Amino acid sequence: MNASDPVAPAVESILRAAREREGGGERLSVEARSFPEAVAAVEREGRVPVIAEVKPTSPTTDGVRTDDPVGLAREMVAGGATALSVLTEPEHFGGSPGTLEAVRGAVDVPVLRKDFVLRESQMDVVEADLILLIARFVDDLEGLVTAARERGFQPLVEVHTREELATAVGAGAEIIGINNRDLARLEVDLNTFEEVASEAPDDVLLIAESGIGSKEDVRRMRGTGADALLIGTAIMDGDVRENTRRFTTA
Repeated sequence: MNASDPVAPAVESILRAAREREGGGERLSVEARSFPEAVAAVEREGRVPVIAEVKPTSPTTDGVRTDDPVGLAREMVAGGATALSVLTEPEHFGGSPGTLEAVRGAVDVPVLRKDFVLRESQMDVVEADLILLIARFVDDLEGLVTAARERGFQPLVEVHTREELATAVGAGAEIIGINNRDLARLEVDLNTFEEVASEAPDDVLLIAESGIGSKEDVRRMRGTGADALLIGTAIMDGDVRENTRRFTTA
């Protein structure tokens, strides 16, 4: 991470907490459910691959959703979710490793651990199928990608700029999320995905993240190269089964 890169105060607070968070006691070994295979299967059925996010709250949303996360996850899968994203960051997103463990035990789709993982030991907290690595915030991306794979995780490397995309590709990332949200100002611009995706190699699986709130947004992201979409707030706001179905059939 470049210490001179500015981030929003809310993000800096999250990073401070992440730097202080302990890792796991024992090295994990995971038998992951294949995310690329799940995406391919959904596309063969003529549906849109969507990662639905179980997100109780966040610094960019209002209020807290207190429904049983396992129940929400099952409803999302019933609505056609290809995979699920589960927050494990406790202080700012209301997540926990226990929630992820319970959700993964209740569904048969791949589950992404979404957190601010900064060190290798922090991977050894809970089993998941995919693990998020944010290119902007780690010092040794290639090392963490390798460490994740050695444990059986599928690393999803998140980027926001063309430079970060090049870093991710150079680190060997095969699944890359392009975040439409600028973490310096917390503003969302769907043009971000279009601009960054244009530089991505053909053999990388691309995920559009943040700001997707309508069928039109889905079609726009898919039309500019998104293999899958990660959708949180727009699914959590209301009936999660129906909201998931709406996006997967866009």
